[in-house]
Amino acid sequence: MEKILTSMKQEKSRSLFIVYGILIILLPISELISPGFLALSHMDSVLRQAAFLGIVAIGQTFVILTGGIDISVASVITLANVVSAQVMSGQDSNVLFAIALILAIGLIVGLVNGLGVFFLRIPSMIMTLAMGGVVQGIALIYSKGAPKGNTAPFIKYISTGKIGGAISVVVVLWIALSIITIVTLRKTIFGRSTYMIGTNLEAARYSGTNIAMQTISVYVISSVMAAIVGILLVGYTNTSFTTAGDIYTMNSIAAVVIGGTSIMGGLGGYGGTIAGSIIMTMIVSLLTIIRIPDSGRDIAQGVIIILLVLAYSGRIFSKKRRVTIKS
Repeated sequence: MEKILTSMKQEKSRSLFIVYGILIILLPISELISPGFLALSHMDSVLRQAAFLGIVAIGQTFVILTGGIDISVASVITLANVVSAQVMSGQDSNVLFAIALILAIGLIVGLVNGLGVFFLRIPSMIMTLAMGGVVQGIALIYSKGAPKGNTAPFIKYISTGKIGGAISVVVVLWIALSIITIVTLRKTIFGRSTYMIGTNLEAARYSGTNIAMQTISVYVISSVMAAIVGILLVGYTNTSFTTAGDIYTMNSIAAVVIGGTSIMGGLGGYGGTIAGSIIMTMIVSLLTIIRIPDSGRDIAQGVIIILLVLAYSGRIFSKKRRVTIKS
């Protein structure tokens, strides 16, 4: 067991070294491609965009560490986006109710996903894909295809405001959530149980982990994080869209995997996902700046993701590591 844990720590350190190395290399390349890219004003914009992706990727990290995947995050973002805009209607007095409602939506969707994955034994990709379709349909029915309403001043400040005119409030929020996530994964029983499920389900069961509660919880976390981003995006754009969450499914998964978390579960962590989120946001920003059309941007983005993932020499897609329980 000790050898396995030591090996996993070494692989995690190697992953962090690679992803942050890629990020450091990407910075001067970005400046060469687009002079002024590293200007403080532009980098603040990049970090703000990365914050939205990074918050979604918090939940995705938890799910992927258990060996699952959440395809429904885009639909949850969209539903939260259109509902919160209409509920707030530009009034701060409606913010608390809107936040409570959006968190409840995220909790319910995550609960259904978790119950389906654990009790009905539906593969996570199928379950969350189906649930995503249901949620997207509800968003369209609710908005009648034409979302109404706008953000409240308080949410607008959280999404676009700055502290001391220097750092965006949403980036500070991301930092706070990142610290909580990293501490949870590294220092708590919940975090250790998350890794255990992804490493070896039988070992987790024998160790006394409540597999059902743990599985359901990670999907709830994922949906709640997506719902939070949905309401934050209303503050960022000042309105809502039925396509608000479209880019976040692929990008959140890519951020997690690029960050060194094994798609098979049990290995990785949110520290790498932070860098993965910034890398993904920088890539999208660069492709937009050099005016690559949407189709070309999708192709380039996909190729770049493949190349970045290959930096791990196939480790990410290796077979699950097995943990031997000795009496």
